[in-house]
Amino acid sequence: MIWQTSRFAVDLSWPRVMGIVNLTPDSFSDGGQYFAEGDARPALAHAEQLLKQGADVLDLGAESTRPGAQPLPLAQELARLLPVLREAVRWGVPISVDTSKPEVMQAVLDLGADIINDVWALRQPGAAAVVAGHPSCGVCLMHMHGEPRSMQIQPMTGEVLPQVVAFLRREAMALQAAGVDRHRMVLDPGIGFGKTVAQNFALLAQQTELLALGYPVLCGWSRKSSLGAVVGAPGEPLPAEARSNASVAAALLAAERGARLLRVHDVQATVEAIKVWRACAAAA
Repeated sequence: MIWQTSRFAVDLSWPRVMGIVNLTPDSFSDGGQYFAEGDARPALAHAEQLLKQGADVLDLGAESTRPGAQPLPLAQELARLLPVLREAVRWGVPISVDTSKPEVMQAVLDLGADIINDVWALRQPGAAAVVAGHPSCGVCLMHMHGEPRSMQIQPMTGEVLPQVVAFLRREAMALQAAGVDRHRMVLDPGIGFGKTVAQNFALLAQQTELLALGYPVLCGWSRKSSLGAVVGAPGEPLPAEARSNASVAAALLAAERGARLLRVHDVQATVEAIKVWRACAAAA
């Protein structure tokens, strides 16, 4: 299985690790630990460290999509993102950009980014046209119920898997109809994006059913609040920074159920867990 991106044909015959590089002061997971307004050096140093730890792809994001997040002005997103991207595209690894704005998509693709990772699944006006107009960029289509500001105030109701499957099928087929080859697409069920704890774990338990759509699956369990809810004491969920062990466990379960891209903060621990899992599978 190959994922075609702007510069790379990514081999997905085994799970690949996508390292998260937050260029935001308000991320739920690292709280701006690697962000400095007007200074790309902390983010670049972090990105280099993730590659040393074994990341296969880097995912740069300059606008927080945490629950309750407010939209970021276009100029500010570009100011955070472009200085880091200009350097990162020189490193010879696939670079993904987490954005929903078509203007940002066009700017980063013009600079050589390989992948557009959109929590809105290209539903913002003009976004699908930007991706369809590019000859080969990769794209990740994610399911989100509602929008970041209110998605956890009014989460989904009913059985989650059929709704997610129907949405991802519809959006992928629409993009194919617009001229985007299916080998450029991966699908993300959107863990935590407008879903309850029970619904998130239902998606994990039934994840293999997503594979029937015929596209690679990306999963982003890393440090999500659902993990804190089940690992912490009753009524005392673990804070984001204490969810690393649970994140690795969830990533491994997702890989075992067919995910071929794992979007994570804890790259080294995830890479090591995948190596152990692969060694066991090879010996079976």
